[in-house]
Amino acid sequence: MTNPQDHGHDHPHNHGHDHTPIEMVDVPGYYEVMETAVRELLTAKGLISANDIRHQIEVLDSRTPALGAQVVARAWTDPAFKARLLADGRKGCEELGISFYDDTQLIVLENTETVHNLIVCTLCSCYPRPVLGLPPDWYKLKPYRARAVSEPRKVLAEFGTDIPDDVEIRVSDSTAVVRYLVLPRRPQGTEGWSRDDLAAIVTRDAMIGVIPVTTDRKAA
Repeated sequence: MTNPQDHGHDHPHNHGHDHTPIEMVDVPGYYEVMETAVRELLTAKGLISANDIRHQIEVLDSRTPALGAQVVARAWTDPAFKARLLADGRKGCEELGISFYDDTQLIVLENTETVHNLIVCTLCSCYPRPVLGLPPDWYKLKPYRARAVSEPRKVLAEFGTDIPDDVEIRVSDSTAVVRYLVLPRRPQGTEGWSRDDLAAIVTRDAMIGVIPVTTDRKAA
């Protein structure tokens, strides 16, 4: 059975479940074909230039999960900031100098002892790019987009995340104007850590909600 993998993330296999595997497909999807056609049409009509496209790509490339990790670390160590972040995710991120290059709203969802949040975009691949950069490949695939809604516990188990039955799983569907970011639970034993050390253990996948944060990645 094929499990979701992406650039060095090795997720444990979950045997015994009959489901559609999450795997890469080389054939361009509908939205990829449409994006290429629209981009070429706008360029041909002179509405955008190659330089405009290159500049936007450079902006996107400058955004990485390290930005989101700094937001999480600040929320873990600053209760007042955490309250502001949960009230308005975009404004909270802007407090830390993270600019938004579009009009999207950012909603930050906190994981607790009784609630686990999982992010998906069932339509295409809407994602909090200003904070996390480009989405992982598996996030854009149809099996993840469909199964995260219909069988979230099984999907999480394939990432090695077993959620107890008494913990509610809330799946939030991103849209073109509303994006989500998970505020994961702070691991035990990290009291007294600096914000930089805390940020070093916060992964992209944890801010999507597919894995918890652990101390395995503590900076040396």
